Amino acid sequence: MTVPAAHVVEDIEACRALQEEEWEVLQSIYPDYLSGGSTNGTIKIEIPVELSEPRFVVPLEEGSHPTEGSIQVNGDRVHKIPSHSVELADDVSLSTFPPLLLELMLPPAYPSYCPPEIKSLHATHGWLGRRIVPLRQQLLAMWNAGEGVLYSWIECIRSGEFLDALHLLDSKDGKDVIIIPHPALSLIMPLLTEYESSMQQARFSQASYHCEICLTSIKGARCVSLSCFHVFCRPCLEDFWGLCITEGDVGRVGCPDTACVKESREATEEEVRRVVTEDDVRRWKWLRQKRLTDRDPSMIHCPMSFCQTPVPKPQNAEEGSGWDRLRTCPECGYSFCAYCRRTWHGPISECPLTSTESFVLEYMECPAGSPQRELIERRYGKANITRLVAKYEEDQANKKWLDQSTMTCPSCHIKVEKSVGCNHMTCARCGQHFCYRCGDKLMASNPYLHFSTPGHPCFSKLFDYQSVENEWQPVEGFEYL
Repeated sequence: MTVPAAHVVEDIEACRALQEEEWEVLQSIYPDYLSGGSTNGTIKIEIPVELSEPRFVVPLEEGSHPTEGSIQVNGDRVHKIPSHSVELADDVSLSTFPPLLLELMLPPAYPSYCPPEIKSLHATHGWLGRRIVPLRQQLLAMWNAGEGVLYSWIECIRSGEFLDALHLLDSKDGKDVIIIPHPALSLIMPLLTEYESSMQQARFSQASYHCEICLTSIKGARCVSLSCFHVFCRPCLEDFWGLCITEGDVGRVGCPDTACVKESREATEEEVRRVVTEDDVRRWKWLRQKRLTDRDPSMIHCPMSFCQTPVPKPQNAEEGSGWDRLRTCPECGYSFCAYCRRTWHGPISECPLTSTESFVLEYMECPAGSPQRELIERRYGKANITRLVAKYEEDQANKKWLDQSTMTCPSCHIKVEKSVGCNHMTCARCGQHFCYRCGDKLMASNPYLHFSTPGHPCFSKLFDYQSVENEWQPVEGFEYL
């Protein structure tokens, strides 16, 4: 643009005043973006790209050969490479991108007669590829004579508006996506995701959050954000989760928010590791494994004293074939029988537990000091026989007590004892509802229908009442009242 020299000299002071005024405004709005100064006319601006909402990233490879599905961008063609070539491409959603570095020279006649001179324009990590060239042209086209343009440039880049102008915003399968044309996709994607994570962590650390446990407002640097987006201060969460792990209440190691408590949302291993000590993490994992074992009646602990790892039932073993008794410990590799807990003796061989019980009974039926007892003691060892007899008598006593004082859950067959209360029982292991009088299963939705159905043996017998003889004694002189 040609301008008369007299007019330029005449307006040079006015342009300088406008530049200083624009610089002061920018410093008040974007103090973290600017460096340099308007006095020497050179300005450096570092502008992060912050989209209003996250967008899925569609990485594209710049190429000169048009292919099916190629996209025209400012006269250049870019085509999508196969999705398997970038592992996380279809799953990455970003809202912030590495900053653009803009170095400017403000001519003396700016903003009245000429635009700022762009000395360099660079995208950190080069994530824009060759789109930098048309971006420079777009910025220069935004200048109008007599008007400052730096604020508009910063906002255009910061808000991501320039991406739409460069045709890098699109939609795919009904989702908003951003196109990243870059020649080294496997290198740029981890850098973009790492920058997103660092920015989110920085914003989280600087903000303040209200902890629902201690009811105080604390800086994010001293808080923990859970995957459900609820935030609690670290000391409160450490005390709460640590107490739950110490007491063995592993089900409560989760988000303390009332909504998450109703949903029984538990913490992930990564969340637990961020809060409690390594010893607590090991105990938490052990408690979860133990809970899983207790809930599965078919789970058996490895009989090796140094191992004790829970061993599940074989998946493809046919019921009653004998192979369903085989258990192989995934930790130590020990193969054993699920019935007798001894080394695996095959699906056909009789379980040694039966033969053991037979000679113990034979030993107990023989008179003390008889030749038959002495023969069995010599064959198996007197100490072993004494131990087996004591174990058998203990097992029989336990069995007698279980038969007389407990009832078997109709679902998982665990023994249940009722001390007080009604006859509606809920199994602590499998959650089955059943009647303690007759052992029938009850509907979980309406378990008391069993006791309110006329004609049923348990009708009106939700509670068992025992009469006490002479419970009431008349008061002396009662007959004269």
